[in-house]
Amino acid sequence: MRKQLSTIRPADSIDIAYYGKRNWWSAAGQVVGLNMGIWAFDRYVTKSDFAYINARTIKANFKHGFVWDNDQLGTNMFLHPYHGSMYFNAARSNGFSYLGSSAFALGGSLMWEMFLENEYPSINDVIATPIGGTIFGEVFHRASDMVIDDRKTGRERVVREVAAFLITPTRGLSRLINGDTWKKRSTSGRQHGIPNVSIETSIGIRGLELEDPIIDEGLGGALMGSIEYGERYETDGLKPYDYFSLRAGLYLQKGQPILGQINVMGRIWGGDLVDNKTDYLNIGVYQHFDYYDSDTISDVSNKIPYKFGTPASFGVGLMHKSKRLNNWNINSHAHFSGIILGGSLSDHYVVDKRQYNLGSGFSWLAGGAISYKDKIGVSMWHEGYRLFTWKGYPKNFNLDSVDEKKLNYQGDHSNASFSTTNFKIDIKLKKQFYLTSMFTYYRRSTAYQDFKNVYSQTNDVKLMLTYKY
Repeated sequence: MRKQLSTIRPADSIDIAYYGKRNWWSAAGQVVGLNMGIWAFDRYVTKSDFAYINARTIKANFKHGFVWDNDQLGTNMFLHPYHGSMYFNAARSNGFSYLGSSAFALGGSLMWEMFLENEYPSINDVIATPIGGTIFGEVFHRASDMVIDDRKTGRERVVREVAAFLITPTRGLSRLINGDTWKKRSTSGRQHGIPNVSIETSIGIRGLELEDPIIDEGLGGALMGSIEYGERYETDGLKPYDYFSLRAGLYLQKGQPILGQINVMGRIWGGDLVDNKTDYLNIGVYQHFDYYDSDTISDVSNKIPYKFGTPASFGVGLMHKSKRLNNWNINSHAHFSGIILGGSLSDHYVVDKRQYNLGSGFSWLAGGAISYKDKIGVSMWHEGYRLFTWKGYPKNFNLDSVDEKKLNYQGDHSNASFSTTNFKIDIKLKKQFYLTSMFTYYRRSTAYQDFKNVYSQTNDVKLMLTYKY
């Protein structure tokens, strides 16, 4: 059962008109300025090798064309999409729509790849940055929209403006440039009003166990969060991302990445299929972002359980709700998507900072939940992914014998399957506090053309205290 943060209110027409004015020059100027600022920092402060550019390096980039790069998973599958979100919001905060802002994200990525690095332009970056940037960009745009309030003054106004800037820096910059940061108005300035939003935060302990074949175990802390924004079961007249959901996991565990998981699903279009006294069913087109990261648990097996990411994925989804029982909330969902770009852990391709194969493929997601009077709830969902690496290096090729900056392969000739099966129980303790137990089963299977196939399974158990806002 969702707990709503505040009373739902539509956006004021005055705010829509005021903040909906397109300013092409401001948007483009921010994209160019962002790129030049980051390049100058890399060139003159950190003195990074890739930032030493000139006419010769730019000409070489255009002449050679695009390659598959060898940056680490977090850089390619998370930081590049985050960077793309700043391009996106430079335009979004200057009156452009979701689709129009996506074009600026693509333009900013192309500018960086072709002009501001002396390394050959990256195929995966120019996919992950703009497409992943749109999903993060719109989520951050909506989040910052809930924070700003042009009617406020004094300390509260300062706190709101600082928070909005931290959530979406390019929107904060646009407000500074336009003077909206301190301008008092009769309306809130929110372009999306006050939607139905529910937030959950959980803190507790996490146990991670790799079975391969020696049991390798680790114990640490977990901080989980989820947001559901908008109306899951309404589709009439909605715009892209009027409904989205986000789940994230931060872990304090020896040897493990702090950011261990993030899943975002945004509805771009939707329509009703069934709406009667007993059932509701809709269909929609969704954009997906999924990211899972782990590292060696200990030196017992010295093996990494999984690494996986899909920054560019679109598909079709169904949302169902039963209306048959008054005191029960019963719902389910199913999605199928095409993956334009993804990455999955490799057991052989270890080059520079990269230890994963790039590829494309498809994914599926299905699950359901049942709760009784908000006292106890049980949910279960399964996510499956299949990636195909099309451009692999030749058999018996020595990966150590070439310049990793010029190596142009997606990875091993392979196809990889990665899946997660999740089971969660929430028991209400008092007011908005719940006891949450969660079990996740990870399965990784990779079929190699030139090596033995690899299969591994990992169990993840969490016991947490949850607060539902």
